[in-house]
Amino acid sequence: MKSETIGNAVFETWTIEETAKAFDNDDIVLIDVRTVPEYSFEHIEGAMLFPMPFFDAAKLPGQTDKRIVLHCGSGIRSEKMARACIEAGIARIAHMEGGFGAWKKAKMPYIGTSMSSGAPQRVNV
Repeated sequence: MKSETIGNAVFETWTIEETAKAFDNDDIVLIDVRTVPEYSFEHIEGAMLFPMPFFDAAKLPGQTDKRIVLHCGSGIRSEKMARACIEAGIARIAHMEGGFGAWKKAKMPYIGTSMSSGAPQRVNV
């Protein structure tokens, strides 16, 4: 995990492995900031959707029980939204390096769409 201090806040960049382990242990809330169509087509099972166009840091849950880790397709949007969280006064926030693309490349499980039926299906399980 890389961390950067910005004023009184801590901005963290988590690896795929760190994110997966913490998510499996229920230590984090994983929030997907991609668009609704992107999420509908494929997403990390259990990740919550809070699309970037509608993102409001003030509406995020507190982090007393679980840490928040944001992710997107490549890591660019989630980093931008994490930095916006710091600007909004959140003292500690993280994003997943490489985004969903890196998650898939690492062969982590996710929910995809069956091209034959259009139904959701588990991938890399």
